[in-house]
Amino acid sequence: MLVAGGDVWAGLIELNRYRFKRGGRPLLNYQELYREVAGVRVGELSVTALRSVVRRYADACMETAKRKRRGEIARYPRRRRRLMPLRYYAGTFCLKGHRVRLSTARGTPELCLRLARALPCPEADVRSVTLLAHVGRLWLDVTAEVPIASPPEEGTVAGVDLGIIHPFAVAGGKEALLVSGRAIRAEERLHLADTKARQKRLAPKTPRRGQRGSRRWRKLRAAQRRAEAKHRRRVHQMQHQAAKTLVERARGVGVATLVVGDLRGITGQRAGRVQNRRVGTAWRRTHLLGALGDKAEVAGITLVLVDERGTSSTCPQCHQHTPKPKGRQFSCPHCGHTEHRDIVGARNIAARGGGSATAPAVVTHRRAGSPPARRDRRRHLMDVHRSCPAPGRPRPEGVARRAAVSDQETVAAFTGRRRGSGNRANVV
Repeated sequence: MLVAGGDVWAGLIELNRYRFKRGGRPLLNYQELYREVAGVRVGELSVTALRSVVRRYADACMETAKRKRRGEIARYPRRRRRLMPLRYYAGTFCLKGHRVRLSTARGTPELCLRLARALPCPEADVRSVTLLAHVGRLWLDVTAEVPIASPPEEGTVAGVDLGIIHPFAVAGGKEALLVSGRAIRAEERLHLADTKARQKRLAPKTPRRGQRGSRRWRKLRAAQRRAEAKHRRRVHQMQHQAAKTLVERARGVGVATLVVGDLRGITGQRAGRVQNRRVGTAWRRTHLLGALGDKAEVAGITLVLVDERGTSSTCPQCHQHTPKPKGRQFSCPHCGHTEHRDIVGARNIAARGGGSATAPAVVTHRRAGSPPARRDRRRHLMDVHRSCPAPGRPRPEGVARRAAVSDQETVAAFTGRRRGSGNRANVV
């Protein structure tokens, strides 16, 4: 059925391509497109599934037309897809426990699927389901109705600064929240190292142009796609946890409006190869902002976007421009104010949205996500900055030098090694 949906998508692309070559007007409206395919039977697709593919194509065309009118570079759908997602609205499917039954074409048996786990929401709240294939597996995307909380009658304004090290920094009134994203960065580093290792194993088995790949190469490619999908799900889950922590905190202190810095156009700046990759690829700022917007809407909190240019380099106390610090600590040379750099940006963003940025904030720290199950390969570098590193780890020079000498003597006593001799003793 997913292959039949891909055939419908390819047919719509070929239809507009043919009309364009003949000098005709391309069909972009949903009604016009569905009029062309009405009554056509494609495989075992029901009318509902056929309409969902036409609706998806029409929405993509209309979005491209809007972007072209704004002067942006955009192209109409031109790539074929082998497997196309199929959407079923209420009344065309049946949910009962771990079973879901989807409608098909007349005269064909219905499609029955067994879910791997129960639905995360009541069956009565489900409004639509989407059948799709991702990384070689079948998935069922469920859309349910979620009740929206009533907004607070009297609330304050808080500013939110989005970052890479700290996904969210919130400041409003006399309280501030700093969400740490070090677990997300550890997941990114481990995934990057694993990707390099997989590419190294995959390079000798990659087929040349015109050759068919071996079975071992296809297995490695499938494993690579599964690892990429798992990594994206882990990062998205951590970002959802960070957004949930922020919204619950804001709801508890009576925040009615969240003012967020607008990050559009940040990838157009040339800041070097490392910084461009960090901002453009590893940050996932669009999903971070989307998760915050969805959870804020459910909690009844209004989300407002403002320009964030210069918020991290302006003192919230004296409002003087200060060179942006290289570290995480902000220090104003004019009034001597010292505070975390992300909290300074959040306070200035709150001021641009109508909030207050002069009161000193009491910072509360939270951690988003859980650290990876494997040990980080670069964690040993963190022991240099610790006051009590683990035995055998490098110690800083100065105060801990005497303790380092004693540790070396202790290790030598248990291993049979003596300073100045290369002999080894067998110790029982």
